[in-house]
Amino acid sequence: AEVLFETICFSVDPYLRVHGEVVGDSGIDGKKVMHGTQVVKVVLTRNGKFPLGSRFVTNFGWRSHVLIDPDQLPGTYGGVQPYPDLGNLPESLAVGACGMPGNTAYFGFLRLCQPKAGETVVVNAAAGAVGSLVGQIAKIQGCNVIGYAGADDKVKWLKEELGFDHAFNYKTTDLATSLKQAAPKGIDCYFDNVGGNFSAVVMSQMNKYGRIALCGCISAYNTIDDLPMNLMVDFLQGKIKYRETIWEGVENLPKAFMGLFRGENTGKAIVTA
Repeated sequence: AEVLFETICFSVDPYLRVHGEVVGDSGIDGKKVMHGTQVVKVVLTRNGKFPLGSRFVTNFGWRSHVLIDPDQLPGTYGGVQPYPDLGNLPESLAVGACGMPGNTAYFGFLRLCQPKAGETVVVNAAAGAVGSLVGQIAKIQGCNVIGYAGADDKVKWLKEELGFDHAFNYKTTDLATSLKQAAPKGIDCYFDNVGGNFSAVVMSQMNKYGRIALCGCISAYNTIDDLPMNLMVDFLQGKIKYRETIWEGVENLPKAFMGLFRGENTGKAIVTA
């Protein structure tokens, strides 16, 4: 009951930096292949559960094609998940704003930070796949949102297109000073994608009973579910915006990956096959 899957697009994420060291094996055929998620389509099939032309979200790693019996896949890694019903939205959103990053932003912020209207929220790596969504969700919740990114064009995008109340280039702005200016009454929620010294400064200005969601530690870096319905409604109503930085060709996976740590992406990093 084998199926030949062909990759449509790859998700490129900072967490792969540690997965490359720790996992090193996507659990499919025992070969050392970079871990990763992608959208695939069925190009040949002997399995009635996987009809020709159907699409799925998988964890096959950096592979352009995979021939395998999906019913024999081990564990979580290498699993095959249903492709969400995205309508006319781009397929890449299944591994971006409507996939793991979207779920991370939605559940990580709303469930852990439990924001209330009028509270002040700080988001770093705010122009990235997760941070850009967190900031917009915070605005929908009625919060005062402060975002930090690493380039002036990203700061402009955060303020002019995504509606952040304040946005700063952390490379050219004193963090402590900018926080005091933008949040004179202190910080209630902090969604941390970076870690390191940045977090130490933010935490020093947190209010009593403030909430912190520790999402990532990119400064220390050397299961796909259906999109939550409330977030999908916000997409369809135009309340949530997204941006993708797209590289073309499997051969550009390493370039796209390293670009994450140079700040070359705005929004979600995607490689098309």
